Amino acid sequence: MNKITETLLRIVSEYDGDFKGAFNIREDGMCAGRQSTENVRIEPKKDKPGLEIHIKPGTKGEKISIPACVTRGNVDDLVYNDFFVGEGADVTIVAGCGVHTDSDDEARHNGIHRFVLDKGAHVLYTEKHIGTGSGTGARRIDPVTEVELAEDATLEMDTVQIKGVDSTIRKTTGTLAARATLVVRERIMTDGYEKAETDFEVTLAGEDSGADLISRSVARGNSHQMFRSVIKGENRCTGHSECDAILADNGTVSAAPALEASHVDAELIHEAAIGKIAGEQILKLRTLGLTEEEAEEKIISGFLK
Repeated sequence: MNKITETLLRIVSEYDGDFKGAFNIREDGMCAGRQSTENVRIEPKKDKPGLEIHIKPGTKGEKISIPACVTRGNVDDLVYNDFFVGEGADVTIVAGCGVHTDSDDEARHNGIHRFVLDKGAHVLYTEKHIGTGSGTGARRIDPVTEVELAEDATLEMDTVQIKGVDSTIRKTTGTLAARATLVVRERIMTDGYEKAETDFEVTLAGEDSGADLISRSVARGNSHQMFRSVIKGENRCTGHSECDAILADNGTVSAAPALEASHVDAELIHEAAIGKIAGEQILKLRTLGLTEEEAEEKIISGFLK
């Protein structure tokens, strides 16, 4: 494992020199370390790059770390990771990604993650993305997440794009059975000429299933963001989609939330708000001794939290 990987790991995956529990470290398309546990089995796929992660039924309190790092230009990393979570399990999965280039060559990671949760399983999935390096080559991260939730299963996704990613297309699809729940919290910061696209599509197929999709973003410089979401209610269910965005400088944001109901008892709501930082917020903080720039940073930090 090289020094750039170590630095990226500390930023995106709570790495402190060692991982506890099951883990797989991916570096420039190769495995840089792997460990399974009694309850979590991590195996390489036989037909394509990636992993199969099997979590035994009833597993409680374990953390699985699967960070991926691209540490140089001219790397286009593609990985397929499938998570099979047994009935009644309750675990945390940490899946950060960092891309770095010091040249004019592009550095890209595309992680395709599939979650299959059995009845009553619960997963907290956290993911941080960052781009670093002094090169002019593009830094790209294009995650795809596919979700299948059985009855009474819950997946909570907390995803953050910190900075430095020139281009990202983030796609999430899901199908939920009876009483299953999907919660997504997305936070994105773009600057310069960076571009970010978010695309959600969730089908609430089972009775009393529910989805809560919330995206908070800040577009600075000349960056652009696009948010799309579709919630499909095919049974008695509840669905909520929300996009809140702050504009700074010449940043632009487009939001296109959509709802499709095909059942009389489907309760679906969408919200979208785009605007600049209110002047009175900055004025209030400046009266406490902050400069205008410090006040703006404090407001943005609180908003993204």
